[in-house]
Amino acid sequence: MPKKLFRKDLNAKRNFCASLHLAKHYHDVLALLHPFPLTQQIPGRHQISTPIGNLDWQISFKTMQNLNDRLAAYLDKVRSLEDANTELECKIREWYEKNGPGTCIPGSGNDYSKYCPIIEDLRNKIINATIENARIILQVDNARLAADDFRLKYENEVALHQSVEADINGLRRVLDELTLTRADLEMQIESLNEELAYLKKNHEEGIQSTTIGQVSVEMDAAPGTDLTKLLNDMRGQYEVIAEQNRKEAEAWFNEKVRTREQIQEISTNTEQLQSGKSEITDLKRTLQSLEIELQSQLKKSLEDTLAETEGGYCAQLSQMQLQIGNLESQLLQVRADMERQNAEYQQLLDIKTRLEMEIETYRRLLDEENRYLLQNTTSCTQHWCGRQTRHAILKSFSGTLPPSALYRKCRVSGLE
Repeated sequence: MPKKLFRKDLNAKRNFCASLHLAKHYHDVLALLHPFPLTQQIPGRHQISTPIGNLDWQISFKTMQNLNDRLAAYLDKVRSLEDANTELECKIREWYEKNGPGTCIPGSGNDYSKYCPIIEDLRNKIINATIENARIILQVDNARLAADDFRLKYENEVALHQSVEADINGLRRVLDELTLTRADLEMQIESLNEELAYLKKNHEEGIQSTTIGQVSVEMDAAPGTDLTKLLNDMRGQYEVIAEQNRKEAEAWFNEKVRTREQIQEISTNTEQLQSGKSEITDLKRTLQSLEIELQSQLKKSLEDTLAETEGGYCAQLSQMQLQIGNLESQLLQVRADMERQNAEYQQLLDIKTRLEMEIETYRRLLDEENRYLLQNTTSCTQHWCGRQTRHAILKSFSGTLPPSALYRKCRVSGLE
């Protein structure tokens, strides 16, 4: 973009120089038209005036002479500006060749080598600060994750503790019920044992009383009874009662055995349940530890990748910032040069405008001079004819005049 603007300015300056050459051409034309002053003093002779030596022409001539002087001064200034412009173009071209985009010549442009250690030190400090910040952020994240892990473990342990307490409370209720049932059964066993002992004792006493003891019976006159039959009946009743008691005792014993087996089975199942719960707890803990380890490994790998990526991007960012700074400084310098060239271009445009006005004045004066010359053509022709007549007369008498007269004749002819 700056090169295009610079070329546009050069084209405008070339057009302006062409207009200045046109003005110089007008100046040369005027110099050819009026190479000598309008009046001349001849020593020892009277003054000879030209045919156009009136007051208006003298004023116009002075105005044109003043304009000629001003035009010469402007031309000198334009030449100096052209030389300065050429020198500036050479400097700009050399600067673009040395400091333009894509130039990698060592030592070109300004020497910034003394700033390289400072820049490197600042870059290292920035990188170290970035790494330290990332490390602190990583530690904070690790602490947060560890707190989350411990909170998760605590919640799991609390849930497990509550479930175990609920199971223990349930088993305590079962144990209390079983204890009550056992006490009740023991009381029943004791009562049945006492009843059995009492029945055995009564049976033995009855047998002893019937076998050993003597019975004195006073009877009225009544028919005799069969004692053997009575004894057999009593024996049968006692056997039925004993069999019934034996069956009840056997049923009660079987029930107690069954209850004890159930208690043993319940205790066995409780032990198996406790072992299963402990195994589940161990497996849950193992799973949690494995999950935590997996998360820590994933986090570590992601943090390493993030650190490497941040380091690469920080290096690229520092390089891009250096390039942006260089480009901004170059852009500011080019912008300053363009503003200065625009100011000079505006000055040259003003000079061109004034010169065009002066050229227009020259043209107007030339037109007036042409009209004035056309008006005085007749008087000039008559003057020229009179001079030719005098030359002819002098030539006719030249043979009889002395050399001094011939000399005066030549001087008069030259003056005319």
